[in-house]
Amino acid sequence: MTRVMVCSAHIILMLTALSACGRLENVGRVPEISPVTNTNEHYAMMRVPLPKTSAPKLVSDSASLWDSGRNSLLGNQRAEQIGDIVTVVVEIDERAEISNSTSRGRTGSETLGIPSLFGIPQKINDSLPDGASLDSAVSTNSSSSSSGDGSVRRKEKFSIRVAATVVDVLQNGVLSIQGSQEVRVNFELRELLVSGYVRPADINRKNEVSYDRIAAARISYGGRGQITDVQQPRYGQQVADILLPF
Repeated sequence: MTRVMVCSAHIILMLTALSACGRLENVGRVPEISPVTNTNEHYAMMRVPLPKTSAPKLVSDSASLWDSGRNSLLGNQRAEQIGDIVTVVVEIDERAEISNSTSRGRTGSETLGIPSLFGIPQKINDSLPDGASLDSAVSTNSSSSSSGDGSVRRKEKFSIRVAATVVDVLQNGVLSIQGSQEVRVNFELRELLVSGYVRPADINRKNEVSYDRIAAARISYGGRGQITDVQQPRYGQQVADILLPF
């Protein structure tokens, strides 16, 4: 048993050392920004979208000073095909409060006595010890009560804007978008990831879509660097929190 525990401790120390080696390489260095090439957004922009079928132009359209194409002043600038860019607006200002209170009480009493039954109780009482009688043979009392209180209070406020790329167009016309943003300040790198599915009709004329109109929205905002490293518990503490039963 002792040998097994020693082997387990050695394995934990080896895993901890291996996981810490990658962190030691960043000592005194700024966190590296992820490359923009070889990403889903880059591949989507490199793909050539399928040509769209349009109605033949009339003679009056050819002579008009205004063009209805996407590159014109009055054209539709909203994202609609693979490689297009759409701005995702994330403005979360939510507040939720839930409070519950329950109480329950119950009281009961039961009494059973046999003062007379063909003279049998009197004969039995003569053989019972002093003070014992069937006149009040059984008497029970019971009471129970319970109460509970619970409350939840949450407040979130978050406001960002990020450009996302249309990486795929589904068969029903829904756009699959994915966007990422990285900002490095000194030795701290902030990362923002957005992905989900958007209907073209939900994109406004400014080529913007709100986060609450994104289906299966996945929004991640975090960071990595010296500040984030200090805020995280050490590997030994994380392992101890998992293994220790108390």
